Formats: sequence, C-alpha cells, structure tokens
Amino acid sequence: MASVRSHENIKMMTYSEVAEVSGYVGNFKVKIKRNPRYVEEDKCTGCGVCRDKCPVKTNNEFDEGLGIRKAIYTPFPQAVPNIPVIDKEHCTFFLKGKCRACEKFCEAKAINFEQKEKIVEVDVGSIIVTTGFDSLDPSGMTQYGYGRYDNVYSGLQFERMSNASGPTSGKLQLKDGSQPKSVAILHCIGSRDKDHHAYCSRVCCMYSLKFSHIIREKIPDAEIYQMYIDLRCFGKGYEEFYNRLQEEGVNFIRGRASEVTNVAEKPEEKGKLIVLCEDTLIGRKRRIPVDMVVLSTAVEPRANAGAVAKLFSISRSADGFFLEKHPKLDPVATATDGIFIAGCCQSPKDIPDTVAQASAAAARVLSVISTGKVELEAAISVVDEKLCSGCKTCLELCPYKAITFDDVKKLASINEALCKGCGTCAAACPSGAIVNKHFTTEQILAQVEGVLI
Repeated sequence: MASVRSHENIKMMTYSEVAEVSGYVGNFKVKIKRNPRYVEEDKCTGCGVCRDKCPVKTNNEFDEGLGIRKAIYTPFPQAVPNIPVIDKEHCTFFLKGKCRACEKFCEAKAINFEQKEKIVEVDVGSIIVTTGFDSLDPSGMTQYGYGRYDNVYSGLQFERMSNASGPTSGKLQLKDGSQPKSVAILHCIGSRDKDHHAYCSRVCCMYSLKFSHIIREKIPDAEIYQMYIDLRCFGKGYEEFYNRLQEEGVNFIRGRASEVTNVAEKPEEKGKLIVLCEDTLIGRKRRIPVDMVVLSTAVEPRANAGAVAKLFSISRSADGFFLEKHPKLDPVATATDGIFIAGCCQSPKDIPDTVAQASAAAARVLSVISTGKVELEAAISVVDEKLCSGCKTCLELCPYKAITFDDVKKLASINEALCKGCGTCAAACPSGAIVNKHFTTEQILAQVEGVLI
C-alpha cells in the first residue's frame, strides 16, 4: 500500500466509497464520497498522541471484538496513510458536545471537528471491483457454542490473537489468561452445508493447518485436533505442509464435529469444552475434551454485495458472489463492458489465485488503454424512429440502462456501447420499433429455410 500511494500515476482515496456510477466503457463518470476523518491529512504527523489522550474506549472491529480501541483510532496497524479517524458514534464531543481532548493535545493542530464529507467526480475508462468478502458469523450455528461458551473463537479471532500486533501481543491464552493445553480446530463451519453455503470456501483447510503450526510453535506440548470432512490441499506445496503437520504430531479426525458442549460426563471433562464428533476412519463416536475451540468459518459475499452489484450494473451468481462473463474464457470481465472483478468478490480463493486474477484484470484494462479502441457487440438492438411511439416501455425494462429518451424528438435511442443485444426491449416494444441487428425475424426465417432446403 505504501508503494501504491507513492506511485506518481496512482491516486489513493482511503476512507471513501463510490456513490454513483454512470456512463459506459471508456467514458465512465464516477462520484466518490470522501467521508470526513475529522483529521487533516496534510497536517497530521501520525504521532499517536491523540489516541493516547482519548478517554473513550470501545471494541476494536479489526481485532474481532477481542481488543479495544479509542474513539479516535487508526483502522489497523501499518495503515496507509497513517492517519487516525474519529468515530462519531463513540466520540464524546459528537455525543455530548464536550471533551475535545484530542484537539487540545494535538501539536500539529490537525483535528478539525467541522470537516464535512466531499463528493469527488472522476472520469475513468475502466473499473475493477475488488470488494473482498465477509467471514460467516457462527453465532447462528448454536451447536458450536460460539458466543455462549468462553474460549470458542472464530478463525479470524484466532488469527488476531496469534498476531504479534493483536490484542494479546501474539500470546495464545484462554479467557482466564492461562495457556491452553489442548485445542480443537473445526473445519467447514458454514461451508459445504446446505443450510448455509453449499460451496467450498477453499481457504479453510490451509488456514486451519496453519493454525496448527502456529499452536505447535507457541505451545510445543499442546494437544491439537483437526476435525475435517476431507482435506483439500490443492496448491503448490500444500500437500507437503499437511504431511509436515502429521509429523509434528497433530491429531487428524475425519468427521465433521456435531456439537460443542460444556456438559461433562467424565471427571477428566470437568471445566473443559467437549467436542462431539464421529470418527469415520474408525467408525466410532468420540468426545474430545479441549481447552479451546477454533471454528474455521466460511467465506461469504459482503453484506452489501447486492447494493454494489446494482451500483456497478453487474450480476451475481446464485451463491451471492459477483458473476464473471465466462468462468473459463473470461473470468475477470463482467457482462458490463469496462467493469472487471478480481479476488474473493468473485468467488472464494486464496492469495496466489487472487494475485493472479488481479494481475489479469489490470492487464485487461491496460490492453484497452494501449489500443485506444473498444470492441462492441455486433448483435445489438436499434430503434426504428419511424415506428417509435415514445411510450417509454423499453426504458424501464432494459437491464443495462442502454436506452434513453430524447425529450425533443419524443423518441427512444439506444447506446451501442451499453447494449448487449439481450432482446428484452425488442420483445416488449408494442410498436415493433426495436429490432436486433443481424438477428431480425427475416434473417432467422431465412436461416431456417436454408436448413430445410
């Protein structure tokens, strides 16, 4: 991010969001809403005094609720730019009109409570959408005890706990501060499950194996259990990593865990979390008492994916991810020319696949820039002005917003750069004024006649 920000041809707009997109390939007009930080970027030195002096504490979203942050905070470590932002929902000044401690102690005079949001309009030729993913909230899967029992964590929570910059400075610990002696890692929480997500999230197996390696490094004598349906170690060097963990003494149990409970049936289970599962390799049901449970949760579309799809006029597949033009021949393009997708907004994928897809999307954009031309669809719709009655029926039906109405001529017109020749307008036009180029009724009948002859 630092190298991107310093690039002479790149303008980074952080803490911003796209508000409106109009136009077509080569001629998009994008309105970007720049949210107020209440901190002047050109004045702030990133010293952190404002954060230290702020008296308000709240849960840190980046630490998945395990840590705390101040009302003025930097979103995450090594953020670029290293500029804090004031959280209006928790700031005492915005709630009660007093405090302003951050302003008093800021030597650079960078705090500005009067800052307003700005709308920036930019003209662009292409757009790459890389909005990422959400991690499934496992609290709805009550059988696993997330949110009910202490020491049941999601994968992202464990990731933050094990990180040196995390809430525990990288120390693996239970709620009481002690070190766990046994950990169970449960695979496919919400993935490959008809009640939640039928697809495989792809990354869960490998990050679960990585967790085992981290636990073994930090707590060498810990008992580690991996409970899985089947392991999908498909990448370069992945199978070798799996074999390495077997040699490190990690216990692999083939079978999805059915429940996590704290009801002890034996003396050795008292004070423990008991994972109930079926070990399909030995054909037995098992009760595994552990100190900590880690849930490898599913990758799922962002909560606002529907709004984003509507904003950029792109489609979504049945699983909620953005739909590519073709899964094999054109996996980075969308049905809307000039708009490309990359990363987990298209489907669950790991880092190497994400990097490859992002590079492919960038290459597609560069190819358009270098050629200076855009190839359009041949079979598109056209309006016969002699027949058009100006009823505007087609305007509401066009899924690509390719049809506009000329108020002077009282006629509909079609933008050739936006039209995809789907035929919706031609089928609905009561006047028969819209036809598809190279796909007229006469041409179709001629083709049928040629086949029959």
